[in-house]
Amino acid sequence: MATTEYERPYFTFGYHDSTSDAPLSDLQYGYLLNQGFNFAAAPITNQHFKKRIFKLVQDHLELLAKEKEKGTTIATAPQADPIIPPLTPEDTSLFPSQAVNTYTGCISPWIDLSSPNPVIASISRQVLNLEINYASFCGLRIVMIPAPERDGSRGAGNAGLAQYARAVQESLTIGANMSFVVQMPMYREPGIDGGVETLSSLNPVAETPPTSKEIDIYTTWDSWHTVRSVCNYNLRLFLSLKIPKVMPEKALQDRWFSEPLMYLTMTPEIFQPNKAGSPSLSKHHQAMIFAYMKLKATPGFLMWNAGPRVSHIKGDAQSIISGGGYPSLSEAYPDKEPHSEEDDKPSPYLEYLRYLESQQPPLNIFESPMLTSFQDWLQSPLQPLSDNLESATYEVFEGDPVKYNQYEAATMEALIEWKKLKKPTSKEGVVVIAVAGSGRGPLVTRALNAAEYANVDVEVWAVEKNPNAYVYLLRQNQNVWGGRVNVVKTDMRHWKGPVVSESANGPVYGKVDILISELLGSCGDNELSPECLDGIQHVLSPQGISIPSSYTAHFTPIASPKLYADILARSSTDSNAFATPWVVHLFSLDYNAQKVPDHPRIQEAWEFSHPIPKTTVQRVEACRSGGVVGGGGGSMAGAAGANDHNSRFSQMTFVCRTRGVTHGLAGYFESTLYESQVKETLGEKVEISTHPERIEQKSKDMISWFPIFFPLNQPLYFPADTELEVSMWRQTDDTRVWYEWLVEAWTWVGENSRVKVGLARDASIVQAKAETKADPMQERHLRAEQSRQTELGSQRAIKYKRKEKAEHIIGAQKTMK
Repeated sequence: MATTEYERPYFTFGYHDSTSDAPLSDLQYGYLLNQGFNFAAAPITNQHFKKRIFKLVQDHLELLAKEKEKGTTIATAPQADPIIPPLTPEDTSLFPSQAVNTYTGCISPWIDLSSPNPVIASISRQVLNLEINYASFCGLRIVMIPAPERDGSRGAGNAGLAQYARAVQESLTIGANMSFVVQMPMYREPGIDGGVETLSSLNPVAETPPTSKEIDIYTTWDSWHTVRSVCNYNLRLFLSLKIPKVMPEKALQDRWFSEPLMYLTMTPEIFQPNKAGSPSLSKHHQAMIFAYMKLKATPGFLMWNAGPRVSHIKGDAQSIISGGGYPSLSEAYPDKEPHSEEDDKPSPYLEYLRYLESQQPPLNIFESPMLTSFQDWLQSPLQPLSDNLESATYEVFEGDPVKYNQYEAATMEALIEWKKLKKPTSKEGVVVIAVAGSGRGPLVTRALNAAEYANVDVEVWAVEKNPNAYVYLLRQNQNVWGGRVNVVKTDMRHWKGPVVSESANGPVYGKVDILISELLGSCGDNELSPECLDGIQHVLSPQGISIPSSYTAHFTPIASPKLYADILARSSTDSNAFATPWVVHLFSLDYNAQKVPDHPRIQEAWEFSHPIPKTTVQRVEACRSGGVVGGGGGSMAGAAGANDHNSRFSQMTFVCRTRGVTHGLAGYFESTLYESQVKETLGEKVEISTHPERIEQKSKDMISWFPIFFPLNQPLYFPADTELEVSMWRQTDDTRVWYEWLVEAWTWVGENSRVKVGLARDASIVQAKAETKADPMQERHLRAEQSRQTELGSQRAIKYKRKEKAEHIIGAQKTMK
């Protein structure tokens, strides 16, 4: 499907008039819906309530001031904070109705939860809780909380932010069935305040932090990070991000992009007139909007004082409808308030954004509706070695032509060069090809196509352990391949090779010239491709070719609050949640590292090549000492140290210019399917890649693999100009394979010295147990050896735990059979 055919996301618009202290009437709400708005914000209380609270606070502050003048300290004559009396009908215009659950409730903007004055902070918290309780009673499902008045830096700022975060946490408990939206500016714009008289205006002597000549644009993100951390990444906590007049650097925009956005707040001030005098947005604003609208949960546009006037629309829709008709002009405007044609015109800001909606750039395949549904959705890695996959699963992967085109190109190049180099074949007159792990046979079809194009005679063997897929392969051989394929039902590691002839002593087995496999995982080796190919390498001829011939794993630290919140929620019922490397279509993320010389943003950790050297094979055989009956068995067939050559360790250093938080590691892979052996084209490669910066060049639009995510049990916060050192282990004890990962944050304190400011680590088993076919005595011996190796593996994993009381390496993800 061409990229231009994908349907671009629709914009949704919300209406908010901060000058009104009453919800919209039904007629006003209907008018806005006709104008193109999708929802509206409604105040929970009104001016009467505000005046009552202001007087209560002012009276109490005056009482405290008089006691201080008399020389009576609070310590000797404490005055309890005043208690807000219950709401009265005069305090609110919001009541239960059919439309109320479509509103976004607005907590009174004049409260100051982060005030350094304990009385004002206490009253603000009481107002917050009172309004949430009432909003919940009325049926509101979303409530918006005003932003903290000050960010945490030191002194009163830190204390106030802690108070604010604590109040939000409490509100999540009170409104147990509600979602909460914290209003935050993208950054504090100099000279721009909220324009709201807060309770703190009654206490003008409050501590004011010293002004700085430099603007720190990350302070509001710091405040948000504090709030959501105190709230333990609650899944009901969202953001309403106020868009600034001047867009900040792209790094800050990306930081907010990874957060749980519900609304983008748009005010008239951010628009600038175009040549025709109509409102418009800068190219930087447009690019930000287009990027944010690619999210699966697209944020709505909350038009803050940027909508049409509705105050002139009067009347009760319910009484008019019950009267049997639509309102007349006199009924709609019973007070005959003066209004002009301008009042009936749609909002120019809304019209411009509707125009912008139509100007969204075409979506690429990763932003298509199908893949958008998979954004940031946690999936356990497939277990093809232990599970027999369903036909529908195979069908999903077969829907990606890019991967199979690359495999076909690699096979074709290998056959052409085999013929050109006049290499000897395992069987006279034909090149023997084996597809290990054939599934439903797409690689078999591509191998036959490649042979026809290269004009090379081939003998093809399809090896598959899934008994259900085996039936399908037999049918394919009858109906599609014309009986040209030899289908074998067995685990590839137990296969003895193609049958050359039959003798009195049984079949005679030959070798394979080209071995094709499709065993790669999200970071290359996580589905045990090295161990599986070790087990079948014994059938490969000395001059044989493996497709793929090599693959590399790549990692980078990322911030993904949504993923962390999801995993944290799962951990309450799944103890392995943080020990699972999750397969995820990563989208709402922020790369922690920047590109600097010698330290790429995404770095290679290790590589596997096939076939493995003959010396390694001999060492594996020596470790096994002939302990496996039937086939090669491979390096995980019950032998101490036989799989050590497949263990890996890598340490990578990432440079982080701005402060931030890391929630885990994103993993990718690159693979060389075939590298030319002909002198004229020596070194040219057929490759596939999921590396975000190189996929366009190597395998554009390939969607067969999503990245893998290695989560951290605790988010790791780091200051600016930090180096994140990531240590990755691929561990094995000959019966299992698992990963361990360690992230350390280092900051420089001198020209040649640095200190560690944070550390986080975790570990997980990703594969377990290889089952072998042996006689009963041998099986008992093997079980005893596996039990011993399991204990050794546990001890080895515990060695890397920071705490003495470490958990055993957590559950097997896949079982090798």
